[in-house]
Amino acid sequence: QVQLVESGGGLVQAGGSLRLSCAASGMTFSINAMGWYRQAPGKQRELVAGITSDNKTNYTDSVKGRFTISRDNAKNTVYLQMNSLKPEDTAVYYCNALFAHGSRWYPTAKWGQGTQVTVSS
Repeated sequence: QVQLVESGGGLVQAGGSLRLSCAASGMTFSINAMGWYRQAPGKQRELVAGITSDNKTNYTDSVKGRFTISRDNAKNTVYLQMNSLKPEDTAVYYCNALFAHGSRWYPTAKWGQGTQVTVSS
């Protein structure tokens, strides 16, 4: 059974940085695309960054140039480096394995507990 464990969140001032980690188990990590989602209070969960098995990346417009997704297949871990954080980045952040269908990606595993990111102004 796939297990995803996110960590690295916290409280940071606007303009600051955080690095999130997601350790995956129960799957062949290296062949899976992986992604980071976030869900702010009262909003739908959104995909903010994705990385394919061959390290191609994609970002939602609101985080382009500020967030960087990366992976370490030896550690079965995907990272999200978040710089120049804004109050609107405040959310619970989740990772998941991704399945591509057409031009869209979809989560495939049970969600982990997520990690809270709070950006103060």
